[in-house]
Amino acid sequence: MRGLSGEQPLEDSIPAASFAVADVRAEHQRLPGLGARFTREPLEAGPVTTAKSDGACGNLIQIVHAP
Repeated sequence: MRGLSGEQPLEDSIPAASFAVADVRAEHQRLPGLGARFTREPLEAGPVTTAKSDGACGNLIQIVHAP
């Protein structure tokens, strides 16, 4: 799968999937114990908080909380 620039999504930081969660920071702490590898700390952009994980198949998976 290629991103808009023709590169792979992981290189472009484009998530292949995004999942809504109740608390991004709590999931960011919990998921590494299950094998997730986050590519950055949670990011707040106004009322929205996101974090991205390097998926097992080379795709980025994003978790997001928005009120």
